[in-house]
Amino acid sequence: MHQIEEANMSCLNILTYHRELLVSRLKSVQCILDNMLACGYICEEEAEMVQRTVTKTDQVRKILELVQFKGEEACEYFLYIIYKVREAYIDLQPLLKEINYNPSNDIAVMNVVNTDPISRYCEKLRHEMSRDTSFIMSYGQREESRLEELYTDTQIELLNDCNEGQGFLESLDQLLGDHAVFNSQGETICVMGDAGVGKSILLQKLQNLWSKKELQTDAIFFFKFRCRMFSVLKDTEQISLRQLLFKYNCYPDLDPDNEVFDYILRFPEKIIFTFDGYDEIQEDLELMDVPEVVSPEDKAHPLQLLISLLCGKLLKGSQKVLTARTGIEIQKKVIRKKVVLRGFSSAHLKTYLDLHFKEQEHKELVSVQLDASPHLSGLCSTPLFCWIVFKSFKHLHSMHDSFDLPEACITLTDIFLLLSEVFLSHSASPAPALLKKRARCTSETFKGGLRSLTAFAKLALQGMERGSLICSQEEITECGLTEEDLPLGFLKTVREYDSCGSPATFEFLHGTLQSFLAAFALILDEQAAVSSILKFFAECSRRRHSCLPFDLCIRNSSKPSEKEPFTNVKSHLYGLPHYESDKGNKVHVLPNFLWILRCVFETGSKDIARMTAKGITADSIKLGYCNVFSGDCTALNFVLQHRKKLLGLDMDNNNISDYGVKQLKPSFCKMTVVRLCVNHLSDSSMEVLAEELCKHKVVRVLGLYSNHITDVGAKLVAQIIEECPKLEVVKIGKNKISAVGGKFLASAIQKSTSIFDVGMWGNTIGDEGAEAFAEALRHHPRLTNLSLSANGITSKGGKCLAAALKENSVLRIFWLVQNELTDDAAPHLAELVQANTGLSHLWLISNQFTVDGIKHLAEALTHNTALKEICIKGNQLTEEEQKQFEEEKRLRFH
Repeated sequence: MHQIEEANMSCLNILTYHRELLVSRLKSVQCILDNMLACGYICEEEAEMVQRTVTKTDQVRKILELVQFKGEEACEYFLYIIYKVREAYIDLQPLLKEINYNPSNDIAVMNVVNTDPISRYCEKLRHEMSRDTSFIMSYGQREESRLEELYTDTQIELLNDCNEGQGFLESLDQLLGDHAVFNSQGETICVMGDAGVGKSILLQKLQNLWSKKELQTDAIFFFKFRCRMFSVLKDTEQISLRQLLFKYNCYPDLDPDNEVFDYILRFPEKIIFTFDGYDEIQEDLELMDVPEVVSPEDKAHPLQLLISLLCGKLLKGSQKVLTARTGIEIQKKVIRKKVVLRGFSSAHLKTYLDLHFKEQEHKELVSVQLDASPHLSGLCSTPLFCWIVFKSFKHLHSMHDSFDLPEACITLTDIFLLLSEVFLSHSASPAPALLKKRARCTSETFKGGLRSLTAFAKLALQGMERGSLICSQEEITECGLTEEDLPLGFLKTVREYDSCGSPATFEFLHGTLQSFLAAFALILDEQAAVSSILKFFAECSRRRHSCLPFDLCIRNSSKPSEKEPFTNVKSHLYGLPHYESDKGNKVHVLPNFLWILRCVFETGSKDIARMTAKGITADSIKLGYCNVFSGDCTALNFVLQHRKKLLGLDMDNNNISDYGVKQLKPSFCKMTVVRLCVNHLSDSSMEVLAEELCKHKVVRVLGLYSNHITDVGAKLVAQIIEECPKLEVVKIGKNKISAVGGKFLASAIQKSTSIFDVGMWGNTIGDEGAEAFAEALRHHPRLTNLSLSANGITSKGGKCLAAALKENSVLRIFWLVQNELTDDAAPHLAELVQANTGLSHLWLISNQFTVDGIKHLAEALTHNTALKEICIKGNQLTEEEQKQFEEEKRLRFH
């Protein structure tokens, strides 16, 4: 009723009734004055009179007096300005809603110009960010590509607080959303990923979308920073939050009353920050060890301001996106949400290929080579390496008669040498237009560019030695580089680090390029002592315990010279978790072991690979959670293919993808354990496994849990089960297998006389699949463990399984957790229990049994001596109903 009354009030009366509210909440006086003056409602003298008033509240009172004196039309136009310039008068929007304000037809056609400092600063930020993010820097400062013409999505996987995958983002808008938030108190969205996987370009795309108003967010300010900037600034430099935001982005224009900064402090939820490259911060710090900065007016070292922003001590509620290399530790309490970049999928790679090559001939040529080389495809799943390969092909193909991608396995050294060749070829004299293109001569290119390459390598090494990622013009000159060298492409100009107006600084095109060139400098210096190289390698300070099997291997070597290649492997295996079991000696290696294998692969020496393989004496190796990606599988295979003995390989929880499985193909002939759970594998990987494992028939354990296997892949896994006589364990839960695939698997299990453990948790086989497994279970001679949990099985399927199990005396553990079993299935399960077949663990957690169904099971237990437990937590019983079963200790409600 009150709202209706106000809706009928005149605008003049509304201003009178809400006068004090308007006085306290109206902030942007200048925008009101500018528009009232432009439309003739006030004159210059009246505007100046308002401006001469000392306080903001008195200025508002003076405006209200003027407007009301001018009459109803002026009062309505006053409200219309507040209505149109929403960002400037956000505090008054509830008032417009309360009075149900709608402009009249006469007022609605009038012009309103937004001269509010807040809105103007928002537009300025968008303009600056659009300019900075619309292009991707290519070779040198001469070539740039438009972001929208080349940007390709990568796989962005959501993680929980235990780093377990929670699915993939469908768009960048979801990055800022609430989906998959695991810590509502956290302030920071963390984007993890390996070097070159596309973290920086993802932020650039996010920034560009915001600049074009295409990002689904109501944030009106967006501030971007690179973390290395915070460590580059001098230790003595103290700045305030205001200086940090404006100095390293852009300053507001015509904002004498500091309205922009006041708005930032009052509405932090309207702000997005991006901080790129947390791993590049030089200081060894922990978030909570840095002195906190709570006041936005206090001056502090920029690094303190960064940490206070990430923790929420400053501008709590603002959205912050932080990128870091995989493995960098960030305190969980500050992380709100976490994602990891997984690189290009095969579909993304095809899209990127189409964007890069407009000529169909080149597109087809590169596509054929990628299809023929899983290793090259695996490397190209990392966007940086893909960019180098594609651009190198494109550039060198344009300069020479013929240039094809290398057919042999390409090392990272090859990748960066290829990039260096492209850069150095920029300085080569172009062939006359009428002449045929020159034949490619790599040695000639490097000889001609040796001076420049040596100078860049020296610059890179000096930077690594002082822990710096940037260099000054003076340092560049001291290394012997000239103005003609700078446009080659190794360096790019950066200006955001400079705070004193000094000449621009430079950085290498990518951190990995600087590392390569630094290593190149060490190789070029023939006089350098070995110690000058070794100082770059971290020494293992923990106590080393002997690994007996490895020592025996070393001592049995007859030639002293053969011991040397074992040294790194031996030092790594010392003290690692290893234990003896009935299946042999097992060792859980650390990520450094993978680094050693990469180094061996980079040498390209089969002799070194062969000797390294001799040093791996364990019967089983666990490489879980080692951040193995597809390219690493080439290095792993390079060594393992030379191993003579059989080997178990556990690579659960990595990112090897289908490309990695194809790279491991030559080594599957020796593998007794193949664990590839949580590795983003599809049906094409199952084709490789079926071919190799069925050919050699040595596999005992096959782990494929939580991948992307469909019924097509399930049929291939069924083939493995049926044709491998030693296969004992199969874990294929949490895939995309329906009743069709379930039938294939059940049929194969029924025929197998070796298999004793099957995990199918989290598929969708339903009752139809359950019936097929019931037939497989009937009279099965070996199967002791079976999980059909979370498969959409109802009482119909449960009845079939119970009936079949009455004729099975082997099964000991049976899980039917998270299905849809009701009391209809309870009498049939009770008959199974009463049959006392030898089943020892029956899990029926999170089904739909009521107290009536549980009574059947409780009664049956009195006739059973073998069952140790029936777990029935999470069914439809109240706590009072559960108490009547307290005497039957084998019924587990907790």
